[in-house]
Amino acid sequence: MKTAIINGEIITPKEEIRGQQLLIADGRIQRIEPAGRLGKGVSAIDARGCFVIPGLIDIHAHGADGHDAMDATPEGIHKIARFIARHGVTSYLPTTFAASAEAIQAAIDNLLQIPQPEDGAQHLGIHLEGPYVGREYKGAQPPAHIRAADPKEYRQWLESGIVRLMTVAPEVDGVLELIDTGTKMGVEFAAGHTSATYEQALEAADHGVRQLTHTFNGMAPLHHRTPGVLGAALSDDRLRCQIIADGVHVHPAVVRALVRAKGAEGTILITDSMRATGMSDGQYALGEQTIHVVGGIARTDAGGLAGSTLTLDQGLRHMMRFGDLSLAEALPMATSTPAAAMGWTGKKGVIAVGADADIVLLDNQLQVQLTMIGGRVVYDRAQQPA
Repeated sequence: MKTAIINGEIITPKEEIRGQQLLIADGRIQRIEPAGRLGKGVSAIDARGCFVIPGLIDIHAHGADGHDAMDATPEGIHKIARFIARHGVTSYLPTTFAASAEAIQAAIDNLLQIPQPEDGAQHLGIHLEGPYVGREYKGAQPPAHIRAADPKEYRQWLESGIVRLMTVAPEVDGVLELIDTGTKMGVEFAAGHTSATYEQALEAADHGVRQLTHTFNGMAPLHHRTPGVLGAALSDDRLRCQIIADGVHVHPAVVRALVRAKGAEGTILITDSMRATGMSDGQYALGEQTIHVVGGIARTDAGGLAGSTLTLDQGLRHMMRFGDLSLAEALPMATSTPAAAMGWTGKKGVIAVGADADIVLLDNQLQVQLTMIGGRVVYDRAQQPA
């Protein structure tokens, strides 16, 4: 079956295209062609008044809709996937936090064993945030489970073949050896929850670290004489910077400054979403901790931030406002840039011939109207109950 998306304004995101239509077949984009008559057997999706964009990619999402990746249940992963698809996410990395080896293995095994949901975002592996992080900037990472990197422990995780990204602190014992091992196996690494010096951060980049986890959070602030990991990330083109653009974790002016320093190709929008995303205020579990959500802001008992309740489409809209950017200027940060960071260029995060047909329609208020994954519509706002 072939599908055409017609009458929309296409943002690839490298260019804006008008007067063209997309032809989709076998889960991929087959052609981008001038608008015109449709051939036999082609069904049409009318995108009039909408922007046609690549599906959004969230490489740092712990949970949503009352569930967390660490719950290690099929139901939880599928509910997270359905929720984020309604917000334009087509690909994501369920993300863990520091926990026992058994709990992390259970989260890995859960993803290995369950089928991808037919009506939700597709996970493209798992992001292990911790347990090999620092204590000084641990954030909401449970201190009882923070530890040195142990090859007897992490080799089993890496050999699962599903670990795609790890957040580590370069200064922690054994981490550089872990990076050396993991990069050979196709794993990407980000520095986060770290007190690494500038020199330690550059050494980690030499070993293969290519991202900074939720930039400005979980690390020392920038100092003009001791630049630290932030100074390394802002000045080294090898490092892309994840950012939570909710206006809470990072002041809008600092978000704008980051984009000016790194550009859209060096900035990755993430949510760091936790289980309260999409839920009402209240108390929620984060491992053995109780997290308090007030006004949509998640905090630990001590008052520290504990992830966010941000959705990626909200983050995109915020980024446009914070950075005074157009949709086309901000869009790469949630599509082609995370795809490039994870080695998915040409397949995910773009509208191009041969790419996966992961497509989102946004109305002129930038609200998600339809989400398509692999050529199949998984969310259509027009079909939702009133």
